[in-house]
Amino acid sequence: MISTVTRTERTLLALSLACFALAGVVNTSLDVTFQSGVAMTVAVAGVYGFALYARSVNRSRLARLSLGLWIAFLAVTPVHLVDAVAVTVGVARFGSVPADVTAVLIPAATWAMLLGACTSTAFLAFREYGAQTGVDTPEEQALDQDFDF
Repeated sequence: MISTVTRTERTLLALSLACFALAGVVNTSLDVTFQSGVAMTVAVAGVYGFALYARSVNRSRLARLSLGLWIAFLAVTPVHLVDAVAVTVGVARFGSVPADVTAVLIPAATWAMLLGACTSTAFLAFREYGAQTGVDTPEEQALDQDFDF
C-alpha cells in the first residue's frame, strides 16, 4: 500500500508540533507579559498549521495521530509527577545531553504532545460530526424552498 501522506504534510505536522513546543517553553508564567503574547501567537500558528494538515489527511489517519499524541502525552507526564529536576539530572548523567537542554526539552515535549493531542482531537471531532462551512442543513434547505399549493 502506498502512503498518501506527502513530505509537505509531515513537515507541516512537525512544524505545528514545534510551534506548540516553543509556545510551552516561551510561556513560563501565568502573568500577561510579552512572553505570553509571543507564546499565544506561536500556538495559534501551530493550530493553523494543524488545521491545514487535518484537512489534507483522511479521518482514520487523523484518529490514529490523535490517539498516538494522547499516548505520547501520557508517557511524558510521569516525569513531571516524579520530579522533573531529578529526571533532568539523571538523563544528563547517562547521556551527552547537558542538563540545561534536558530541562527545556521535557516541558517542550509535554506541551507539544498536549496541545497536539487536543488540537487533533478537536479537528477529528469537527470531521466526525460533519462541521462544514457554507453547507446548509437539510432543515434549512427545506425552509428555503418555495412551495406552490
